[in-house]
Amino acid sequence: QLQLIESGGGLVQAGGSLRLSCAPSSARYSSMSLGWFRQAPGKERDFVAAVTWSGDRTYYKDSVRGRFAISRGTARNTMYLQMNNLKPEDTAIYYCAGALDPDSDSDLTQEGEYDYWGQGTQVTVSS
Repeated sequence: QLQLIESGGGLVQAGGSLRLSCAPSSARYSSMSLGWFRQAPGKERDFVAAVTWSGDRTYYKDSVRGRFAISRGTARNTMYLQMNNLKPEDTAIYYCAGALDPDSDSDLTQEGEYDYWGQGTQVTVSS
């Protein structure tokens, strides 16, 4: 069973930065499109950012565009989310997700497109 392994969460002050990482447990799944979702306390999980398997297209939630940057590692089987100028409203559990075969014109924002999920990593931004 494939696992998505996340790392990089933590506690940071407002205006600070964190980098999240996500990697599948098997390199055979390097062709997956990958995304990040987050769930704040008392709220539903929602889309944050995604990158296609080739790395040629990226997508962002409006409230994080310009502050967050998603990228793939040189081996394409690792994904990073660089989060800058963090705000208290970014506090949430962040989940990595992998999509094996999304539609070619998909913007990767829908949970139903994803086949695998990580356990989540906590990001807390203090004011």
